Amino acid sequence: MKRTLISIIAFFSVFAQSIFAQNYVATTAASVDNAQIEAKFYNRTLYYPGNTDDNPVNVHVTIRNTSPDTLRFKLADDRRFSLDFKAVNVKNIELEKTDSLRRKRETDQTVYFREIALEPGEEYSFVENLKEYLDIKEASIYYVTVIFYPELYRKKNTTLVSKRLTLEVRPSPLASASRFVPVESGTGAVLQAEAISPDKVVEQTIIARQQSTWDKFFLYMDLEAILKNNPTRGRRYNAAGADERAEMLEQFRADLQKSRIDTDIVAIPYSFEITNTTYSQTQGTVQVIEKFRNPTYVELKEYTYHVRQRDGIWQIYDYTVINLRTEPIE
Repeated sequence: MKRTLISIIAFFSVFAQSIFAQNYVATTAASVDNAQIEAKFYNRTLYYPGNTDDNPVNVHVTIRNTSPDTLRFKLADDRRFSLDFKAVNVKNIELEKTDSLRRKRETDQTVYFREIALEPGEEYSFVENLKEYLDIKEASIYYVTVIFYPELYRKKNTTLVSKRLTLEVRPSPLASASRFVPVESGTGAVLQAEAISPDKVVEQTIIARQQSTWDKFFLYMDLEAILKNNPTRGRRYNAAGADERAEMLEQFRADLQKSRIDTDIVAIPYSFEITNTTYSQTQGTVQVIEKFRNPTYVELKEYTYHVRQRDGIWQIYDYTVINLRTEPIE
C-alpha cells in the first residue's frame, strides 16, 4: 500500500510538471541585449528642406527579436511617443525638434498603445516621416539615428538605437533656381520642364546646346549633382551654408556657359544619334554617339547620360564620355 501511494504521488508530480511546462512561456522586455532595431530609407528619393507632406523623408523601422524568448514591448498608436530621430550635420550641429512634436509631448494626454509580442526571430516594421520629428531648414548632409522607446517616450531608461543613416538634403529647387528664371527666347514665356521620357530629355538638351539656348539646355539638368561629381567641389559645397551654396551654383552655371570647366558637357556636336536608352521607375541611362567637327577631321565620342526622376520629371545628374575614333571630313 505504501509503495502504491508513493507511485501515485510520483505520477501526479510528473503530470503537474508536464502541465506547468506546457503553459509556461518565457518572456522578456526589449533591451539592447535581446532586441535589435534597423532603419533604412523607404522609397528613397530626392529630399529638400521643409515640405513635410509633399516631400517626406520616410524611414522604414524594424524591431527584431534576437533572443530565444518571447519579446514584449509597447507601441503607441501615435508613433511619436515610441520613436525619436536624432540628426547632426557635417559640423556636428544637432537638428531641432519640430514645434508640433514638442507641443505633442509637452501636453498632458492619454497615450494609447498596444503591447507587441514577438517570438524568437520575428520582427515588426512600420514607416515614419522623419520630418514630423526634426525641423530641416537647410540643405546639408545629415547623420541620422533612430531611437526606439520600448516602454514609451516618458520612460527613457531603456532605448534601442539604430545604426547611422546618411541623409542628403538638397537646396529647394525653387530656391536654388530663384536667380535663374528660364524663359523662351523671343516670347519671354517662362519655360516649364515637362514629363517627357529620358531619351527626349537628352535629345532636347543637346539640341538646346546646338542652338545656344542656355535656359533650355539647363532646364533638365541637375546642376547641383553635376557640380558635386567633382570630389573637391563636392566637399566645399557640402560644407557651405545655404547662401554660399546658391552662389556656388550661380558661379558654376556661369563657368559652364563660358566653357571654363566640364567642357565635355557643354561641347557642341554637329550631329548626334541616340543609340540606347534603359531606365527603371526612377533611374536610367541614355547612350549617344556625338560627332564633333575639327579643322581636319571629325571626332566621334560616346556619351552616357545618367538620369533620374522626381515628381514625374527626368533630370540629367551625371555623364561619362568615351573617345571612339576620328574620321576624315567628308
